[in-house]
Amino acid sequence: MPAGDISAIAYQQSHTRNRIPAIAMPAIATLSAAARRARATLSHWRTLLPGDCPLCGDRARAGRLCAPCERELCWHARTGPALGLPWRCPRCALPLDGHDEPCPDCAGRDTAFDRTIAAFDYGPPGDALILEFKHGRRYPRADMLGNLLAEAVRHDRLPLAPSTVLLPVPAGMASLRARGFNPAAEIARAAARDLGLPLRRGWLWRTREQARQATQGRGGRLRAAEGLYACSPAVAGRRLALVDDVMTTGATLHAAAAALKQAGAREVVALAVARTPHAPRNVRRQGPWAAGPAVRGHGY
Repeated sequence: MPAGDISAIAYQQSHTRNRIPAIAMPAIATLSAAARRARATLSHWRTLLPGDCPLCGDRARAGRLCAPCERELCWHARTGPALGLPWRCPRCALPLDGHDEPCPDCAGRDTAFDRTIAAFDYGPPGDALILEFKHGRRYPRADMLGNLLAEAVRHDRLPLAPSTVLLPVPAGMASLRARGFNPAAEIARAAARDLGLPLRRGWLWRTREQARQATQGRGGRLRAAEGLYACSPAVAGRRLALVDDVMTTGATLHAAAAALKQAGAREVVALAVARTPHAPRNVRRQGPWAAGPAVRGHGY
């Protein structure tokens, strides 16, 4: 976990009613600013070296997918509704059966973020890449996932404005203690570098802790995320992009975007590496993972 993130979290948590004891802070791994710069430089040079694709084992740039695997993994999200591919909700990017079908994740909710860009749908084999990164401590996966997200932005019909600032969704203290880093922040770092856009880690923070959402349903996630975030006055008038690893119901990104909009943000785009479909869809898939059904994800 970068030292700047730790200090920001400590400051923000100390100004909330649900204060977290300072004694818990040393349990989180920290990196100095110089160490962060060195790690970013090494990550960049690593991508220029030859390596093996983490999905098929063929030759690829180190830490990246080979071109065939990237095409197979991301073509659903990068391609418009054609050739039997699903329609997507224009607000949250959820795959839908038809263009006139109401989105179950946006129904009854005025979603605070303006639109969503996702790199791929959450399911085999992409889910394994995310789980290895988050729970298997495969730290180089952050550069690969950030690059896939940056490519999704480049392929989107509405590119991000050059003035857009990237903000990672803050992690809970329990997750920080367990992992030692915020997955969304590491992905955002790589995506910001590839897109040439600024990243601000301290502009958004949590106001309290909450139970893990992985076991909660849609209603529970929405209630748990309400009022969960606060932000800096610096967001006023800005175009912002919220970065997270997985969007399941959109509850977390909605709550974060609501705080940013309330503080005067001009635009908030949700950027998710993976978007979780509601159920396996009758879409003809090609390639070595055709038999793998999409499942509900472990994100927020």
